[in-house]
Amino acid sequence: MTTTRTTTILSAFSHLTSRHHHQVHRRISSSSSNRKMNSPLNRQISDSISGNDNFNLKLVSSSASSSQVGEATDSLRTVFEKLRRPYNPYPLVGWNRHIETIFAAFFRSLPGIRFRRECLRTADDGVVSLDWVCGDDTEIPIDAPVLILLPGLTGGSGDTYVQHMLARARRLRWRVVVFNSRGCGGSPVVTPQFYSASFTGDTREVVKHVYTRYPNSNLYAVGWSLGANILVRYLGEEAENCLLSGGVSLCNPFNLIIADEDFRKGFNNIYDKALARSLTKIFKKHALLFEDIGGEYDIKLAANAKTVKEFDEGLTRVSFGFNSAEHYYSSSSSSDSIKYVRRPLLCIQVDALAENDPIAPSRGIPYEDIKENPNCLLIVTPKGGHLGWVAGDEAPFGAPWTDPIVMEFLQHIEDPAPASWNSCVTSDDADHSGNGLHKIGV
Repeated sequence: MTTTRTTTILSAFSHLTSRHHHQVHRRISSSSSNRKMNSPLNRQISDSISGNDNFNLKLVSSSASSSQVGEATDSLRTVFEKLRRPYNPYPLVGWNRHIETIFAAFFRSLPGIRFRRECLRTADDGVVSLDWVCGDDTEIPIDAPVLILLPGLTGGSGDTYVQHMLARARRLRWRVVVFNSRGCGGSPVVTPQFYSASFTGDTREVVKHVYTRYPNSNLYAVGWSLGANILVRYLGEEAENCLLSGGVSLCNPFNLIIADEDFRKGFNNIYDKALARSLTKIFKKHALLFEDIGGEYDIKLAANAKTVKEFDEGLTRVSFGFNSAEHYYSSSSSSDSIKYVRRPLLCIQVDALAENDPIAPSRGIPYEDIKENPNCLLIVTPKGGHLGWVAGDEAPFGAPWTDPIVMEFLQHIEDPAPASWNSCVTSDDADHSGNGLHKIGV
């Protein structure tokens, strides 16, 4: 089997070594941030940044026997245990991005989680659905960390990738809730408005609701695809006031203009048409809400949309006040939000060189903003398709390769175990080069 190394791009990640304490309501004050930056590990990271212009961003050759990265990776090696191993795409499935994407969508196992649904009325009289795991109220400690999951476009709690992440977090005694957007996952639509890449209002209300219900717990969130775009926008908008203690973005399209361009290329049309069918199916269930609505709505176009852009042109962009679909995409891209994120954020994307993700093209990744933001960390894998990542111990039918990485990251924010970090970065451990970088196998 051919071994492919994980292509990893890292920024200095300054918020990993201190916990967001319950006593300060999970908010990070400027004084606590200063204390974090003065920890021994962060002094090492800060020193290496100041002395090395290339530290934050180092692209790793997928053919290298070991990977050159900045010292942040060495300091995180005990956190990301999985990154010590090679990334091995599953044979046959992992060689082609379309095969991997489709295989994961249709053949990944479904854990079969039993849910208890809570319908939350929003400020504009809309409804979103929160799916909690049955039995959590009695089986999970009241102060356990809470993980909010945001599925991709038209996705919900029934999706395989959502349930696998949920099952892993719950095995670690985390409380998990799936946020089903309006019309998704069977969530009812009661007003003439769905959801969009630009709209973070529902996310804000959900986070506040969960925060109020579990005031002694730290809150985290994981988003996939469009859910990741919404999550990153929310993190950027809330900045220092964010109620979340950390987040993870997976297969984020980031730049929706670029994503839309790629959607119409070659075989990608298949995904565009499939998502359009899902959107129109949801719309037709609630079409009566839009009867005689007037204005710029093109209900016929939305109901018969053959592409996501047609649906957005007929309905979404009008609902949220944009002049055109292009205006909607350019104003809703989370690539513009990265620079404002003030909570630990892990982004995992696919293939920086060969455009392996057909829906979230890597040329839309805001590399420079991630590089310059000490709160952000980016991992790019050489294969994976879109929400595929058919690799690792559970391949081909089990959890994606990303799941253990995500939980190792979140577990470290929740409980960084600082004692284990004292010997994490040592001169004996590093193979120093002239530019201050050292080698570590991933």
